[in-house]
Amino acid sequence: MSTGLSYKYNNLCYIRYVTGDELKNARKASAWTQAQAAARLGVTQAYLSMVERGERAVSSELASKAVEVFEVPATALPLTEYQTRARDAGFFQSMLGSLGYPGFAYLRSSARLNPVEVLMEALDSDDLDSRVTEALAWLPLAYPHLNWDWLTANAKLRDRQNRLGFVVELARQAAEREGRSQLEEELATRVAKLESSRLVKEDTLCRESMTRAERAWLREHRPKLAEHWNLLTDLTVEQLDHVVL
Repeated sequence: MSTGLSYKYNNLCYIRYVTGDELKNARKASAWTQAQAAARLGVTQAYLSMVERGERAVSSELASKAVEVFEVPATALPLTEYQTRARDAGFFQSMLGSLGYPGFAYLRSSARLNPVEVLMEALDSDDLDSRVTEALAWLPLAYPHLNWDWLTANAKLRDRQNRLGFVVELARQAAEREGRSQLEEELATRVAKLESSRLVKEDTLCRESMTRAERAWLREHRPKLAEHWNLLTDLTVEQLDHVVL
């Protein structure tokens, strides 16, 4: 699939959609005829021909199927206008496993979301399983070419930029520890852009159910990074040695 995926702008949310030309390019890159590609995509050749000519829009279902069939990165999965959703721990574990996270590999399924959408939904959660929280920094490490504009815009809309900044900084520190200098520099740039929108309001790292006593203890004993991002958490990069690439 070509890298120049298209966007439209709506309510401060970037919406990615796959075009017919991109679908055609992906098919040709695989050296498949229309008939072969249509069979793999589960549509008729006539329908695929209309899609490639721009006479029919590429549905989200077809775009998702194309990502699987043509083996393009999960970051090419279509993004829709973001909405806050109630998700349980099993959802995030399954999505992370499907994206290749080793800790949940046993839960791998055929269903996948764009990794940037998984990260946004997790950051927007009131309470996460601790194993899921620890896995969040893995996403920018495994998928450095996230749609950062979409992610940042939606995080700011929901006052989640402190959570995002903290997680990306953890990923940066992990990249630095692994000697991945180019990735470390890229993530440092992302963190710097979030600094200007850092909120003074106290927040948790997706653990709103903690007690007053827990909040008071963390307020006094949290690491400097958590204090900088005004988060009540004791998570550090040292705790992520088992989750990084």
